[in-house]
Amino acid sequence: MDGQLTLRVFLLLFLTQPLFSQSAQEVIAKAEELLRGETSRGTFEMKVVTPEFTRSLTMDSWWVGEEKSLIVVKAPKREAGNKWLKIGNEMWNYLRATETTIKIPPSMMLHSWNGSDFTNDDLARESSLSKDYTATVVGEEEVMGELCWKLQLIPSPEAAVVWGKLYVWVRQKDFLPYVDEYYDEKGTLVRYMVYTDAKRMGGRTIPTTWTMYNEIKEGHRTEFKILDMEFNIPIPDGVFSFRELERGD
Repeated sequence: MDGQLTLRVFLLLFLTQPLFSQSAQEVIAKAEELLRGETSRGTFEMKVVTPEFTRSLTMDSWWVGEEKSLIVVKAPKREAGNKWLKIGNEMWNYLRATETTIKIPPSMMLHSWNGSDFTNDDLARESSLSKDYTATVVGEEEVMGELCWKLQLIPSPEAAVVWGKLYVWVRQKDFLPYVDEYYDEKGTLVRYMVYTDAKRMGGRTIPTTWTMYNEIKEGHRTEFKILDMEFNIPIPDGVFSFRELERGD
């Protein structure tokens, strides 16, 4: 009996430990690809909530992987036509009211995007969890009634990222992201995002509400709701051009 128990423990350790260390990067890659695709086009609402005010915007967006993106504000009227264009590691902001284009330097990619709790990097998809971080499965936890992998992400030495560490919860049955926690280099939790309202869009099931909670500024959060999304569709290269950026709508 003792011999069978020892063999069982040995097999459990032998089979599961390498699986965790080898599959963690794959789990993150699949969760990330689920939300991004090779290309995508979408419409979304963003609501910025603070103790002083609430501000809402509706936007259209186009993405090609991590390389190119265009975001266009459709409403409210006073901000309609404002745009953000990202090509490679460069990003520009076009302001419709003044018809001016401002280049956003790399040093500002991690600053607040348009007054929200997201960063320029978040919206432009400059960084990649699967490419810029080393993932390790550190446990399994039930989140919102679903069994999830809990992964710790440590930035690669060469990665130009601000976060010192992340914890990410991914649903085991379909790689759906559930929660992301962002820590600074001192180990302080700065913000966390909760993914909810999973729906079928663009041929895949994705969370359609992403809520970012700010742990530094009390009472601040940003709700990001996907209204429509298509994945892996042809997008003309001309979409990501200065002509399109500065074209009046």
